[in-house]
Amino acid sequence: MVNLKKYNDVFKLFVIFLTLFFIVSCGNKILTVTKVEGKQLPITEKIDQKSEIESFIKPYREHIDKDLDSVLAYCPETLDKTANNWQSTIGNMMADVILGRGNTVFQARENKTIDICFLNHGGIRAILPKGNVTARNAYEIMPFENSLVVVSLKGEQVLEIVSYFIKEKQPHPLSGMTFTIDKNNQPKNILVQGKPLDINKIYYVSTNDYLANGGDNMSFFKKGIHTYDLDYKLRNILIDYFKETDTIKSIQDNRITVE
Repeated sequence: MVNLKKYNDVFKLFVIFLTLFFIVSCGNKILTVTKVEGKQLPITEKIDQKSEIESFIKPYREHIDKDLDSVLAYCPETLDKTANNWQSTIGNMMADVILGRGNTVFQARENKTIDICFLNHGGIRAILPKGNVTARNAYEIMPFENSLVVVSLKGEQVLEIVSYFIKEKQPHPLSGMTFTIDKNNQPKNILVQGKPLDINKIYYVSTNDYLANGGDNMSFFKKGIHTYDLDYKLRNILIDYFKETDTIKSIQDNRITVE
């Protein structure tokens, strides 16, 4: 007599085995890269890329060159960064222009008047040569994207500006303020808009955004009470000045006197 129970048990084990096998085989498989193959595809068509690129950008370049090289004004003498009595011809011109044009915007927006313009000598990157003046000259002088800001400073910070000036011994562009350096290398007779410096008074000093954030170690600007961003690039100030001026002027006066 055949033992059916024995065969039933074997059949059950076989069914269980097949079920587990199919479950495992249907699970997520982890695939791995075993080999990478590649081959070089030769370029059969030659293209003069330089010529095509040049043809594409030519009309844009010509349009930009036309704008940059249009004559805006005339400069009767070369203005450069050469120090002359702690000032430079181009520095004086820039400081005067930025103070004047900045005031137009500042008065309209804030109903306030800028007292001083103070910039950095290193920020001037080119001369303004004698002859016709163009927008390209402005880009060469001020190649950076610096904007005009006005910082309200107490008189004691204005005094720090003077001390910084004496320490640096550089012809930094300055307008609206004059002072004397005595024999002990100390400042005296500090005048702002022709009036003696008042330590407790609030003065409005125009500069660029880089310096207003403490650039070139001008930490006194970071002590300001308030900063006004005029959203007016220094380069654009020069261009606007050139457009409205027939002949460029650089006033050589005694802004800084050394005993």
